[in-house]
Amino acid sequence: MKKIVIAAALIVSGLLVGCNQLTQYTVSEQEINQALEKHNNFSKDIGVPGVADAHIVLNNLVSQIGREEPNKVMLSGDASLDMNSLFGSQKANIKLKLKALPVFNKEKGAIYLQEMEVVDAEVTPEKMKPVLQTLMPYLNQSLRNYFNQQPAYILSEDKSQGEALAKKYAKGIEVKPGQIIIPFTD
Repeated sequence: MKKIVIAAALIVSGLLVGCNQLTQYTVSEQEINQALEKHNNFSKDIGVPGVADAHIVLNNLVSQIGREEPNKVMLSGDASLDMNSLFGSQKANIKLKLKALPVFNKEKGAIYLQEMEVVDAEVTPEKMKPVLQTLMPYLNQSLRNYFNQQPAYILSEDKSQGEALAKKYAKGIEVKPGQIIIPFTD
């Protein structure tokens, strides 16, 4: 009798998992991180030409989905800053923490990280902190513009049946800790 109950429980749980795949597609944190590798070495020239020019390169982006703040993606990454000003040339390394709102674009079958903003920045050497504070509004705007135009993850019709279904029948996204769920039904 015990074996029959266990077998029935396994069958029911298998059916539930199978049905779940027909009603939603899940993009894991690991998949987002792999896709973000394409955005490594994002570079931008910011500043006031002739007065202070800064070249910033962003790399090592890693996401945390819905863990720190509901419905948000937190990103951490490194940036190198090369600054040329009237006072000479300076270099700095920055540890960045960013926050964004994941948004699904059904037409493009892609997840974008919108409303991107820098929430924390640690700069080395410390003497570059005032320079970074001056550049922060420009950096924020550059990152926001870039991620509004460049998807963080694109669903592929060739990759898997689930992604093809998600691209065709998606009804938005839900953010859960460690994953973005694309439901096919309301």
